Amino acid sequence: MTQSELIILNFTEIRRRSIKLWNGLPEKYYNWKPDEKAMNASEMIRHVLAADYGWNLIINQGDMTNYKTPWENQPFISVTDELEFAEPYRKTFIESVRQFSDTELNETEIIHPGNGEKKILGKYLLRIGYHESVHAGQFLSYLRAMKIDRPKIWD
Repeated sequence: MTQSELIILNFTEIRRRSIKLWNGLPEKYYNWKPDEKAMNASEMIRHVLAADYGWNLIINQGDMTNYKTPWENQPFISVTDELEFAEPYRKTFIESVRQFSDTELNETEIIHPGNGEKKILGKYLLRIGYHESVHAGQFLSYLRAMKIDRPKIWD
C-alpha cells in the first residue's frame, strides 16, 4: 500500500465514524451549542464537510486570496442533504490525495494560509485527519451534553 492509499484509508475511516455521529443527531438539536462562543451542531458538521473544498485548494497550492466556499448562502436542511452536497468536493479532495507520489508526500512544502506555517504535504494531510477527529470528539461531547445516546463509532 502506498502512503497516499494509507492516508486515504485513514480519511475514509475518520469520515465513516463522523457520519455515524452526525446521523445520531435529531433534527431538533441542529442549532444546539454548549455556549454562545461555540459552533452549533449543524455548523460543526458543515465546517468539517466544507473543509474538504479548502483543503483541496491548499494541497494543490491554489490561490486562497479570494476564498469562497460553495456552501455560502446554502441553508442547512439535514445531515443527508449536507452529505450529498459535499460528496463531489470530497471525491475531488480524495482524488487529489490519491495522485500524490511518495516523493511528493515527503518533499512538497505546503503553506497553511491561516498561519503561514510550512508543512510537508504528508504531515499536513495527517493533520487534516486530526482536525476532523478533534471535531468528532467535540461532537461526542455535544451529544453527551444533550443527553442523546451516542452512536457506537468503534464498530
